[in-house]
Amino acid sequence: MTERETVATAPGKPAETAAIDRRLVPPMVLGSVLNPINSTIIAVALVPIGAALGASPAQTAWLVSALYLATALGQPVVGRLIDLFGPRRLFLASTSLVGVAGVVGTLAPDLGTLIAARVVLGFGTCAGYPAAMALLRAEARRTGQGSPAGVLTLLAVANQTVAVIGPLLGGLLTGLGGWRSTFALNIPLSLLAVTLGALRLPKQLPEDLPEDLSKDLPKQEKQERSSDAPGPLHRIDLPGMALFAALLLSLLLFLMHPHADRWYLPPLTLAAAVAFTVRERRAAHPFIDVKVLGGNTPLLATYARALAAYVVAYAFLYGFAQWTEEGFGLSPLQAGLVQAPTFLVGIGVSVLAGRRGGIRAMLLTGAVGQIAACLLMLALGGHSPLWELLVLAVVFGIPQGANGLALQNSVFLQSDPARTGSSAGLLRTFAYLGSMVAAAATAAAYGPHAGTAGMHQLAWIMLAAAVLFLLLTVFDRTLRGLRTPPAAAR
Repeated sequence: MTERETVATAPGKPAETAAIDRRLVPPMVLGSVLNPINSTIIAVALVPIGAALGASPAQTAWLVSALYLATALGQPVVGRLIDLFGPRRLFLASTSLVGVAGVVGTLAPDLGTLIAARVVLGFGTCAGYPAAMALLRAEARRTGQGSPAGVLTLLAVANQTVAVIGPLLGGLLTGLGGWRSTFALNIPLSLLAVTLGALRLPKQLPEDLPEDLSKDLPKQEKQERSSDAPGPLHRIDLPGMALFAALLLSLLLFLMHPHADRWYLPPLTLAAAVAFTVRERRAAHPFIDVKVLGGNTPLLATYARALAAYVVAYAFLYGFAQWTEEGFGLSPLQAGLVQAPTFLVGIGVSVLAGRRGGIRAMLLTGAVGQIAACLLMLALGGHSPLWELLVLAVVFGIPQGANGLALQNSVFLQSDPARTGSSAGLLRTFAYLGSMVAAAATAAAYGPHAGTAGMHQLAWIMLAAAVLFLLLTVFDRTLRGLRTPPAAAR
């Protein structure tokens, strides 16, 4: 009997619990970290790229924004395609694009080509996380395990580990082979991901479920699986996807640079949102089922919490780091080392929280940690001792580990099983919306110089988002019974 087979039982005997197929774990983890590693590895290469290509900091900033734009748009779109066609084909196609982007970026003659490579890279990294969540949903259904908490925890820890090593790896590669090596790294990563995906990902997800499991499928998923349902090609909502793209692109472009000369973008966003809602309510097979999503208040609350949480997280990651260099006088290397405890503590918190399984407790811990960290930021100044900055980094590690895992597990448990991929993609989209809000808040608080007064203004904005996160958690009664089985029990 293979790892993927369900254990047969005689009539009248209890069924044994099949194990999660561990062969799926390496491609799932590798695919899910392709995006965060490319988000962080570029940070230390921006200055060398600008010097080599004659680009200003404002121009090289598009290398970061291009990836965020492509990923924020692509995650739910690719996630929906995964729901329709299964994870294997989308995973292989997307991770192949990562290699193409690596080649283009390595050979790019100018900044425009390099930005195009980052756009391709953004779309190429879109499939990893939604595919992992869809595979876990299928494995949980096949094995009868409600939630594979151990693997969910591993995904969260892997993403946080990459956040630690990404800038260090980027610095090492830039020092040894120049900034182009940070793009060339994607070539072997792509080859490895494609190879693992081709060898280990199932060609199709199991459709024939045991009777005791299939009877519990949600109504929508039963309709998706029925023999008279239209094929996947007929369920692709291209107009809905186009309107969603217009909505998100106009919103993100405004959040990236919220200036008066871009006054036309908010009305365009509103018009696209209205048209998208009307389209999706009338579509037979909508890209995002707004009727179901609108009725799924717990999932909407999770997305709102994600937006608030990532405003705080990204403002600290980038905004506070700028102050440690300009306002406190640390070198870039020292500033990076000061933030390292945040991610190291976050990994430990994720592991510990994953063993306990209580989502509401994780969210409350993260909320209190965020508020405490923002208050500590307000107490810092240019003459504060270095150890206070390290204490702040440690405190920020608590929400870093608790919130990411809790939000991920919430989406897994609250989403429609037939739309796990697109629901997971939307979580990442709201995270990137948070990053854009954080970037706009940082720019507004600092102006031309990241001084202590600006850092305090940023801390107040972060505190407001942290309090909103706390309120969204405290008053959400649906969280009381929401939990994953402890990972230690796997």
